[in-house]
Amino acid sequence: MQIVSEKAVKAAVSRADAFTAVESVFAAMATGQAWNFPVVREAIGHADALYGFKSGFDRDHMALGVKSGGYWPGNAARGLTNHQSTVLLFDPDTGQPRALVGGNYLTAVRTAAASAVSIQHLARPDAKTLGIVGAGHQAPFQLRAAVEQRPIERVVAWNRSPERLESLREAAQAMGLPFEAVDRDTLCEQADVIITITSCFEPLLTREQIRPGTHIACMGTDTAGKQEIDPAILASAEVFTDDPTQAATIGECQHAVAQGHIHRDAIRPVGGVIGEPGSFRRSAEAITVFDGTGVGLQDLAVARVALERAVEAGTAVRIDL
Repeated sequence: MQIVSEKAVKAAVSRADAFTAVESVFAAMATGQAWNFPVVREAIGHADALYGFKSGFDRDHMALGVKSGGYWPGNAARGLTNHQSTVLLFDPDTGQPRALVGGNYLTAVRTAAASAVSIQHLARPDAKTLGIVGAGHQAPFQLRAAVEQRPIERVVAWNRSPERLESLREAAQAMGLPFEAVDRDTLCEQADVIITITSCFEPLLTREQIRPGTHIACMGTDTAGKQEIDPAILASAEVFTDDPTQAATIGECQHAVAQGHIHRDAIRPVGGVIGEPGSFRRSAEAITVFDGTGVGLQDLAVARVALERAVEAGTAVRIDL
């Protein structure tokens, strides 16, 4: 079995690698060549932590495995990232473990890749202003991946604690983009693409705030009860997701489905648009929403790339288990 450390993973997987891997696995999911297993995600009753497992099998790339991890809100005070994850890959022919792969960087880069895939396939081609709601560890990853998909000219952002926006400012400036901290009304007035990346349990954006033509990538809701936007937004939008079942049960769509704003059948897999580009023709006035629930297949896709690259570079460590 191979061990791929966080350091080796960072050196092995670029944003472009993650984008290609995630886009490919979304397309495989839409054709039935890859599927996720039911998610386990629970509060453990200690340290206010959420812990769980995401797993699946990608027949196209022969990736089988599980990501284990969750969210520890007190980790920042310890100098650690709040999200902690590890990926275990298995040989689909024998069931033997192939690799143990550090999952913290991979979680951030694959989550950013998922929203970037949605922007590439669903946002207006002329989108120029990016809005970000949230300023946690994953927010700069989201910014860097998003601006590579459209001719973004400026970034606006909001967070409950404005002082935490400094990392986003630095990321924007490093890419040569003007950055401004704004309130939520101003963000929605100006942004062509909005990414929400929070751990909230209440809507932060209302239907009245969203302009026609906006694309929203909701990337923070992955647990029952979490919520980032008003369900009325979903009722008036073209809704896409990574996994429709997860979206309706633990994703942003859970509230809209439960309240009768939308039917489960209205939630479309983004992989279908990737595989059949003509299946979605965006109008200039349409509001599009991507419900990024986070699927195990994303983790397996990027972990597979990390393993292959690390073995080639000699940075993976082989052990006998």
